Amino acid sequence: FQISKKETASCGSLPLNLLRFLAFLYLYFTGKKLQGKCLRILSPESPAKLYCCYAVITVLAAAVIALSVALSGGGKNENNHTACSIDWIGNGSKYFYFSEDLTDWISSQKFCVEQNAQLAQFESLEELDFLNGHKNDSAYWIGLHRESTQHPWTWTDNTKYNDSVPIRGEGQYAYLSDRGISSGREYMPRKWICSKPNSYLQCPVVSQLV
Repeated sequence: FQISKKETASCGSLPLNLLRFLAFLYLYFTGKKLQGKCLRILSPESPAKLYCCYAVITVLAAAVIALSVALSGGGKNENNHTACSIDWIGNGSKYFYFSEDLTDWISSQKFCVEQNAQLAQFESLEELDFLNGHKNDSAYWIGLHRESTQHPWTWTDNTKYNDSVPIRGEGQYAYLSDRGISSGREYMPRKWICSKPNSYLQCPVVSQLV
């Protein structure tokens, strides 16, 4: 049997198990019909016709199996997972990138966005401890910023910071240092940390460094 391109495109939205079940039903009933036709035309003097009918059924079965394999492979491609890079470290529901280069806050955020990420955002003190445990002695830009000292701190996704950890200084852009979270001018060159959810990467989760 043949499947048009339009039918194949529409199949992509159906569950794979349902497609396999429909293919099985097609093979079952089509095979029954062909077998019935074959039996009606069979005679003891023509065993070759029987083999012909079974050959047709075998071809149909092979076609269904090939379709099932193709649909299964297509389903895997829909996950859109990116191969894990050794530069990304998994922790909980996120993955983090610790840079080796130095640049300003704006350029750091631009780099992260190009990686489908944002400058690092921590959701808990445990996550902050993880970041501090994996950075070296350098200062690292993170995703906190504010318009002025009169405005609240916000993350790059515009959610407000909960002030779980005080931020030192009078600057408008935050970074991690050995003293905790500090702030400074955006043009100062520093290392940076990117973060992205685990729906984008498939990396092994590592324990915190001791």
